[in-house]
Amino acid sequence: MIFPIGDDNTGRTLTPYVTWLLIGLNVLVFFFFQGMGTNAEFTYALATVPAEILRGEDLVTSDRIVRDPLSGNPLRVPGLQPTPVPVYLTLLTAIFMHGSLLHLFGNMLYLWIFGDNVENRMGHGRYLVFYLLGGLLASLAHVVATAAFGGNPMIPSLGASGAISAVLGGYIVLFPHQRVRVIVLRMLTSMPAYMAIGLWFLFQLISGIGMLGAGAQEGGVAYAAHIGGFVAGLVLVKVFVAGRLGPTTGVA
Repeated sequence: MIFPIGDDNTGRTLTPYVTWLLIGLNVLVFFFFQGMGTNAEFTYALATVPAEILRGEDLVTSDRIVRDPLSGNPLRVPGLQPTPVPVYLTLLTAIFMHGSLLHLFGNMLYLWIFGDNVENRMGHGRYLVFYLLGGLLASLAHVVATAAFGGNPMIPSLGASGAISAVLGGYIVLFPHQRVRVIVLRMLTSMPAYMAIGLWFLFQLISGIGMLGAGAQEGGVAYAAHIGGFVAGLVLVKVFVAGRLGPTTGVA
């Protein structure tokens, strides 16, 4: 398992205001609007539900009572809530919500490490559009994969992982040899970005294929969003740096 903790920022010249803003928005939404995960009504109203995107209509379902597999205690699972915006907008609103504090921390750590150099290379405005477009395409990739491979289209998905995957795709193209500090098997070391991010993407592919082999899932990690976002970043990054001064490879 590779856990990144930092990268080389010596060549950065722009203050990463947009990266900071995105992190702040994600934290704000999780703590104040999602109530640290306790406001399920808000979450289930604005998360991406594949069935809603495929049908183009808002769906509302009743709460369900399920048994906790560990304790055996009954738990109330909220149903889908009325969506106060057009359902297609949930492809974007979902990328600012998270399922747990650990989910939020992991995503924001990756955004903190890798987002600033991509923002430095693109500029603030282009980077913001790149991030949002990457998140949108990642959400769509999850919807398409759910429909194509027999997943449950009624399960909401949320999280910034798809948009951040696009940032990783852009980073590996722009800075393949940038040194990334990582923890590997409890040891602190550094490796080039193409290796650190490449191994991350390989894990997404293997895990995604494994979930397909296990059949339809009742939840879990949306690996298709990670893969789709990463591929979107790979494809779009050169468009977003076109005309910008600076190297397109090597150290930022």
